Amino acid sequence: MRNLVSGAALAALAVGWTGAALSQETVTVWFTKGFYKGEDDALLSVVDKFQKATGVKVDLSLYATEDCVTKSVGAVQAGTPPDVGFCTTYDFRTTGQWAFEGKLEDVTDVIEPMKGEFQPQALATTFLMNGKTGKKAYYAFPVEQQMMHITYWKDMLEEFGFKESDIPKTWNGYWDFWCDKVQSAARAKGKRIYAVGHPLGVAASDTFYSFLTFANAYDAKIVDENGKIVLDEPKNRAAMIEAVKSYANIMQRGCTPPSSVNWLDPDNNVAFHNRTTIATHNATISIAGKHMDDMNNPALTQEQRDAAKKNYYDNIRTAEFPKKPDGSNMTNLAAVKTAVVFADGKNKKRGKEFMAFLMKDENLRPFVEGSAGRWVSTTLAGIEAPFWSDGKDPHRAVVYKQYKDGTVPFQFVYNYKFTAVNAENVWAKAVNRVLVDKVSPEQATDEMIARIKQIAG
Repeated sequence: MRNLVSGAALAALAVGWTGAALSQETVTVWFTKGFYKGEDDALLSVVDKFQKATGVKVDLSLYATEDCVTKSVGAVQAGTPPDVGFCTTYDFRTTGQWAFEGKLEDVTDVIEPMKGEFQPQALATTFLMNGKTGKKAYYAFPVEQQMMHITYWKDMLEEFGFKESDIPKTWNGYWDFWCDKVQSAARAKGKRIYAVGHPLGVAASDTFYSFLTFANAYDAKIVDENGKIVLDEPKNRAAMIEAVKSYANIMQRGCTPPSSVNWLDPDNNVAFHNRTTIATHNATISIAGKHMDDMNNPALTQEQRDAAKKNYYDNIRTAEFPKKPDGSNMTNLAAVKTAVVFADGKNKKRGKEFMAFLMKDENLRPFVEGSAGRWVSTTLAGIEAPFWSDGKDPHRAVVYKQYKDGTVPFQFVYNYKFTAVNAENVWAKAVNRVLVDKVSPEQATDEMIARIKQIAG
């Protein structure tokens, strides 16, 4: 561990580091409980080191994903938040709004000394507008992030007569390959399976993340960096119409299970694991991760563990999206998971100190890597660590390449009201208007734009 003074001197001074504190002094911290034991173990190690270094007691509470954010929202509304909060859905649901409403502490004094350690795009997502001051500042810490991936069964692809080298790189050719060639070959062998697990449910966050990836592929710009809606500009409207057409077309050609219009977030994973779909898109590598869990699970038989290992290393592939329709490489839509210090926290000074401590590389890297690849590093050193960059893990190697291809933020980074737009899932509703109500993509897009203006304009 680096010396506290030399390794974080500027950050420490910025937040008023005073060394040992009164024995009864406490900082209250709420986190999402890790998906893997390694995440929680790494966090507990950070807590232990922080307590020994400062004498401050960390009152740590771990909550399930949904409980974490709902409990946080209730506490903020009641004026009784913890000092520090990190829930993995804050970015999608609350961070931008809280910053705008003045509910978060400005942490620029902590971020600035370590600014050069972060990936610029990841850090940019925490530079948010405060509606009370009318200015932007750093109101969150970029702890970890996620990107959208393609996952497919290599052995199923081969079963139906194709090699991985047969998969096209072009946008239309890619989807035509899965839907026309692979699915047709499967049906010719009497297999009632679908080529693509394609989330379409209005209640699924998978749907808006997947759809916005398609919109990104078509360069449909939705807001500018000042939060102004620009989707109604002719170029952007035309691009969004093409994205709606493309996304709806997977269902229109019978390439995804009919039930996918009602899918919730776990359902594309379930269909994939059940081998009723050959490929799907997912916002983490958790689908492959399930098999990694199984191959290390002592409760399973040796035969089951061996099968899981073969699936992880040989049968399941994580892949990038194809090139954009214009032939350029895809830049990946990244969701940065944010930790915050609450303005109404009782000991926000120590809250800043705790986050400054956690964000140091020797503390943050084990926490992020403890997720076994489910979450991706947001620091320059972290992403270049062997865990991501050595190429030994077939799934993490693809994530590393995706990062190298570039990332772009979600719209709510620039206009917090897009958290409400996503919650309503105007994107999925537009696609379902085409699929279910048989309206034109042009009409569905215009309805979408009108609704976005109502919510976020």
